[in-house]
Amino acid sequence: MLKAKILSINISHKKGTTKTPVNSAKLIENHGIEGDAHAGKWHRQVSMLSKSSIDKMRKLGFDLQYGDFAENITVDGVDVYKLPIGTIVEINEAVLEITQIGKECHTDCAIFKKVGKCIMPKEGIFLKVLKGGKINVGDDVIFKVSDQISLTD
Repeated sequence: MLKAKILSINISHKKGTTKTPVNSAKLIENHGIEGDAHAGKWHRQVSMLSKSSIDKMRKLGFDLQYGDFAENITVDGVDVYKLPIGTIVEINEAVLEITQIGKECHTDCAIFKKVGKCIMPKEGIFLKVLKGGKINVGDDVIFKVSDQISLTD
């Protein structure tokens, strides 16, 4: 079991744009975050990115805020891209499952236009909501990894 903390919750009403921070959000079973453009009945209902991934881009000189990579949830304490698909994620009463690590990037998105490169294709993860619930900035995130894996570089 690994533990992280939510630093930011971010939503947008249109795909391909940066997201706006909110203090709390409602996760809806088999849908995603209420009011977010990426929610729906598919395997990428919620996106998550680690602060450490954003910090890598900041070290290159980019002025970035949480949500600039269109991640729904920004966490600190775990490098989420190192977790295996199938990992169960608990936030309060909500339960999610990691369904995808990384994604194919398209160069016409707002993130790519603003920054010139994106970390979501390699370090962003995507989750499906198995059980809904309310999440808040500052909440603990519990990752239940079923297999023994190395989480260090």
